Amino acid sequence: MTEFAQAFAPCYSPDSRVLILGSFPSVKSRQQNFYYGNRQNSFWKILSSFFGESLPETVEQKKKFLFAHKIALWDMVESCTIEGSADASIKNFKVVNLQEVLQNCPIEVILLNGGKATELYRRYCGDIAIPAYSLPSTSPANTNPKEEKWYEALGRAFGRS
Repeated sequence: MTEFAQAFAPCYSPDSRVLILGSFPSVKSRQQNFYYGNRQNSFWKILSSFFGESLPETVEQKKKFLFAHKIALWDMVESCTIEGSADASIKNFKVVNLQEVLQNCPIEVILLNGGKATELYRRYCGDIAIPAYSLPSTSPANTNPKEEKWYEALGRAFGRS
């Protein structure tokens, strides 16, 4: 079923240095009202493994985790019509204005979670002079291996390469 949906506000702190951009929240994320709410999505597993920490479970734990590691989260699409969680079904969309985060945080690196986020970022934000890296989607719909590329990008972003 196609529905009109709104994305979440950005999640950041004044000292966030890495911005991770997805495309648009999944149905399960929208139900939980926070990013990467589908337990099958490997986003939180990859981040917690990279930092050697236990998996954050609640929204509050996830926010504390992000702030402790100076990570900001947002999605490229502010609002759209979408069928379920499928990026391919996103239509009638409005792209976010990244300046809200970029003017309030010392962002040094942008990590793009998946093909749709990369496509939209390059089309609408290509003039931003911050290094941006395209990464495989952490979505359960992407069955290709993704951890190694994410660990490599996180290592660069956090000076551990």
